Amino acid sequence: MKAILHCDKEWGIGKKNGLMFSIPADMKFFRETTTGKTVVMGSNTLLSFPNGKPLKNRTNIVLWPGAEKREDCIVVNSLEELIEEIKKYNSDDVYVIGGAMMYKTLLDYCSEVLVTKVNAIGNADAFFENLDKSENFYLAEESEPIETNGYLIKFCTYKNKNTKEF
Repeated sequence: MKAILHCDKEWGIGKKNGLMFSIPADMKFFRETTTGKTVVMGSNTLLSFPNGKPLKNRTNIVLWPGAEKREDCIVVNSLEELIEEIKKYNSDDVYVIGGAMMYKTLLDYCSEVLVTKVNAIGNADAFFENLDKSENFYLAEESEPIETNGYLIKFCTYKNKNTKEF
């Protein structure tokens, strides 16, 4: 399993249940990476999408305790149910896409984290663990800085030295 996100210089990942930056190159990378795959999220992430609809051309698994089942995505009500559902898919094709609590809960089970680093401060109210200070993760790849939409970004891949199994 992998995680995918963008963050600011302070590892901020969101503000008011939304993205801090509108960066087409990051959105394109996210879309190309996750299309045809399985995405795992919490209910607030799903609700942050237009009309609360899941992402197209992906299997959407949503941890949403107490929620009704839906036709357009797989709703699970507990962490145990989430883990059992994730096990049904090829782990290389499963991406955790948010929010902060979902990342925190599943980070140790992710073999890789794909991070678009934005060289700016987004005044975030939700944060991701600083992987540059993590004992378990190391920076495996980093693109050259790219200027896009008024921002300087880098695409980074972090690898987990100690991936936990379910």
